[in-house]
Amino acid sequence: MSALQFAVDQMGGQAALASALGVKQQHVWNWLSRGRVPAEHCPAIERATAGKVRCEELRPDVAWEVLRLQTTDEAQRCAHP
Repeated sequence: MSALQFAVDQMGGQAALASALGVKQQHVWNWLSRGRVPAEHCPAIERATAGKVRCEELRPDVAWEVLRLQTTDEAQRCAHP
């Protein structure tokens, strides 16, 4: 089972995941049929599934460790001007 299919199952179906992401159900269906989630939707899927499906599982080709570090650094700069 793919990470995306697991996310769909965790959310209760394609329509439920789509609603949580603010996209149409057809987008989720398309991602499933193509076997690829656009990287920009991965963080929202991770949040929607409460971390049960991680960005790294959805798109192992993306350097998430670098992006997570950048996000943490930016948050720290904003918190401590």
